[in-house]
Amino acid sequence: MPKKNARVRYAPSPTGYPHVGNIRTALFNWLFARHTGGSFIVRIEDTDTARTVSGAEDVILESLRWLGLDWDEGPGKGGAYGPYRQSERLEYYQKAARQLVEQGNAYYCYCAPERLEEMRSGQIANKQPPGYDRRCRELDPHKKSGFSGECPHPVIRFKTPIEGSTAFCDELRGEVAFENRSIDDFIILKADGFPTYHLASVVDDHLMQISHIMRAEEWISSAPKHVLLYGALGYQPPRFAHLPMILGPDRSKLSKRHGAVSITQYREEGYLPQAMVNFLALLGWSLDDKTDIISLQTLVESFTLERIGKTAAVFNREKLDWMNGVYIRSLSLDDLVRQAMPFLEKYLPDSVERPLDEGYVKKVMPLIHERAKTLREIPQLVDFFFTPDIGYEAGLLIGKKMDRQMSLNALEVTLDHLEKLEPFTHDTLEQSLRPLAEELELKAGQLFGIIRVAVTGLTVAPPLFETMVVLGKVKCLQRIKQAISSLSAYTC
Repeated sequence: MPKKNARVRYAPSPTGYPHVGNIRTALFNWLFARHTGGSFIVRIEDTDTARTVSGAEDVILESLRWLGLDWDEGPGKGGAYGPYRQSERLEYYQKAARQLVEQGNAYYCYCAPERLEEMRSGQIANKQPPGYDRRCRELDPHKKSGFSGECPHPVIRFKTPIEGSTAFCDELRGEVAFENRSIDDFIILKADGFPTYHLASVVDDHLMQISHIMRAEEWISSAPKHVLLYGALGYQPPRFAHLPMILGPDRSKLSKRHGAVSITQYREEGYLPQAMVNFLALLGWSLDDKTDIISLQTLVESFTLERIGKTAAVFNREKLDWMNGVYIRSLSLDDLVRQAMPFLEKYLPDSVERPLDEGYVKKVMPLIHERAKTLREIPQLVDFFFTPDIGYEAGLLIGKKMDRQMSLNALEVTLDHLEKLEPFTHDTLEQSLRPLAEELELKAGQLFGIIRVAVTGLTVAPPLFETMVVLGKVKCLQRIKQAISSLSAYTC
């Protein structure tokens, strides 16, 4: 099937919130659809009712919206091949299962759960690979009648060929083959009438005319089961592409300690959606061997299956932080203020009066625009601009290679100069304080360091004069007076 106008799907199960690996799969499918001028379909695979998490579907869809991964067919959009929740499509799966039984490609299994558990325990004890022993595969009518008494609600199993092998072509790996003897007679329809993933996904991908299946590498062992189902049902299989694994920086399986958390957590931590898209796109795909910052338009124009790697991708949180910082710096001041405001309102100390003055925020933001790596850290970078009181150890007011008295004297002289200073601007501050350092026989860095701590409570802060201008003369004088009081009472 040609790659033009591809029909691809993202088919999450609402059994939890989507993590980075899951969303990477969605992104690759979306990029491929947009690159080929095709369709991106969202299908909710909610047949595992026992594990369904309340609200998970809403979080999945909201995560896609946040990242800008709009879908052409699916929940809330409709489409010619709906419904797009598998729980609303049971008739299709039951019909396919009955067809397979009638053809002799599947059979009813009457084994009770207790028997299956005993069987598996014995296999494990004998160091055999666990799997169904095919007791119900070829039942004569007499035995079938007896077994049905044991289990009145049988499951349906696929009759996997015992000999030979099943092969398929993977777009990334070429031909992949599995010996049929290694494939179990797997369940396709459960006792409650709900399908397993294997049957439901095959039926839906056929009925929805999916051209390419792009999914995680962990599903590659399921692919021969699906190929067998496609053949037995008389369907033309789509093309398969099993995406490379994502590993942590230590090359171990990606876990929460590496960053395998819900994508919503990254949103809450202040990562920008465009940075997340850029970062996730490079987990297994590349434009070339040197480009890291790639616009969405370029991603769409350049995304091809040929540039997806076969080896595992490494999730590097430090690179994500760096990349997010690049995208934050690319924001206009108005955009930065708009996106930072919710974080400021939520995370600034309770002592800060709310609602915040947006005009004042707009004066503060340029001072930390170059430093912020996430929106979540902005409140920590700027809290001293907003809090009525700042707390710090008085010992920080003692400058480098200075003692308490020298530092105290420097603050007192500075206060005297600033009280007389008009207007209170960047230029007048610099013109006043640089010569003052010479008068005090101090290096500029020594004096400025003491003043920085006095007015911000920090040893590292935005540029001093710009900071003082935004704080304003009244607040700077108040804080320097408080610093003088603290240092006067300080004993080493």
